[in-house]
Amino acid sequence: MHAHVREPHISKYWELLEVLGDACPWREVDDEFGDPDDFQERHYKEFITFLPYVQRFLYGEGAGREGHAGYGKSPIRVFRRRDIAQMRVILDQGMPPLLFQVAHADLHFFYDLDIVILAIEFFANDIPLLLAEDVLFKVGRTYPGFWEANGQGGQCPYRVEWLSGAGEVLAVSDYENRRKYLQFVCQHRSPTIATHWEFLLRPLALYHSDQEGVIRYRQIEYHRMPLLAYLSFNEPQTLTRGDFARLALITKAGSSDTLPYSEAELAHFERDYCYDKFWDPSNEELSSRYLCCGHSFVIVGKASQRFFADPNTGLLGQFRHQYFLVNLIAHFHKATLMLFSEWLVIAISQLDIRDMESVKTFKREIRRIMETFLRFTHRYWFHEVSNQAQARDLFRMLTNHLETDRIYQDVSAAVKEMNAYLDSDGLRRQANTVVRLTVVTTLGLIATVATGFLGMNIFDEADNPIWLKALILLGVISPSVLLVIYAVTKSKALSDFLEALSDERLSWREKFAILFKVLRKPRHRPEHL
Repeated sequence: MHAHVREPHISKYWELLEVLGDACPWREVDDEFGDPDDFQERHYKEFITFLPYVQRFLYGEGAGREGHAGYGKSPIRVFRRRDIAQMRVILDQGMPPLLFQVAHADLHFFYDLDIVILAIEFFANDIPLLLAEDVLFKVGRTYPGFWEANGQGGQCPYRVEWLSGAGEVLAVSDYENRRKYLQFVCQHRSPTIATHWEFLLRPLALYHSDQEGVIRYRQIEYHRMPLLAYLSFNEPQTLTRGDFARLALITKAGSSDTLPYSEAELAHFERDYCYDKFWDPSNEELSSRYLCCGHSFVIVGKASQRFFADPNTGLLGQFRHQYFLVNLIAHFHKATLMLFSEWLVIAISQLDIRDMESVKTFKREIRRIMETFLRFTHRYWFHEVSNQAQARDLFRMLTNHLETDRIYQDVSAAVKEMNAYLDSDGLRRQANTVVRLTVVTTLGLIATVATGFLGMNIFDEADNPIWLKALILLGVISPSVLLVIYAVTKSKALSDFLEALSDERLSWREKFAILFKVLRKPRHRPEHL
């Protein structure tokens, strides 16, 4: 999400939640680096997965012998709300509800950037494959793409409810409220989101909504949220190619005997979307498969295998920690780059070269974007996150699908072009100033030589009264000032005459013709750029 407040840009958005105290349902999460006696092996394994510069980004840096003089705390702040314990979902009208346990709902803030990432983890056991596919396909939707004939939001659940620990309904979705979504887009030219997502994010408020909010946000991408899924099967080798394609691409549920898309479309499915280092259909020991298409990251494996199911040392623990962070970094990179692109579009769209204030505002905004982009590049941007083969390969696979390297190059080029334009405009202004000063100096040189030759006093006014001297001084200053003003006003045209005067190819008649043309030249509208 892209965050907004009344100020154009601040560094620490989370402080706006902290000042609310008990009135805010979000509380900051303490990191694991507190009491050494409570530091677990899974924390250790998570930490050493990443390269040192990524470790500093994720966890900060501890105090050395000289105290907190190094990198300091992590630039990430995580806030969690604990009042939501369960999620009840009815996928289609008439279907029985599914009940999921909510492990946590977190907001991730990033220092110096207007980016907030919501992460909600929920789970359930013993769900049939078709229902699991439908949950992945429908639940992570912030608003409907269309409406079915029965009024249900297209490709959305029929109903979603947040429940408290006591079973109380805290918020209910409204995907079926077609009129609300249509009117909001018509009025604001921006989509709204379902009421249960609005409730979850309070006291943050949607940018165009009528609700009060300490922070206002916009969605960076479209209505389909990025997702991570961990699926445990008794016999994962029995899954068909169609099953894997639906899980990898998060498509609508369907028969295992069919493909979600054409054979031609999926001709390179295994190469493009599957990471099969630990997968072999003929070998039960290699039964873990990673699926990735950019907006989704899915791990499939065998429930009875300790390597896959152990919550501390197995893939389940890695999925909830290392792989979550790998995905967080990749999606944070893409969101931030899209934010920079949006800033550039807003800056250029508000530029009016005929309005001096608009020009000044544009320059200040481009300078701010350039500075922020440089800080993002040196603080947050990295191509590699780990030397461990699995994490390294999966991060590359994820970023290739998200195309973050290409987007970075595009944004970097756009920022540099804007900055180069400002530099060239500054040089042009300096050149114009030099031209004006040259003309004024040339004209002033004539008067200086004429009146100051050998220190000669042309008029002897030493014995006159003081009032007459003051009058004479005023009489000299006035035409001098007028001459300077005229020279500055006509400096560009006079510079053309001076250039012609120095051109030996022109006759004196042609040179003075240019001078008379300059003097008769009509006044043009002044430039702003």
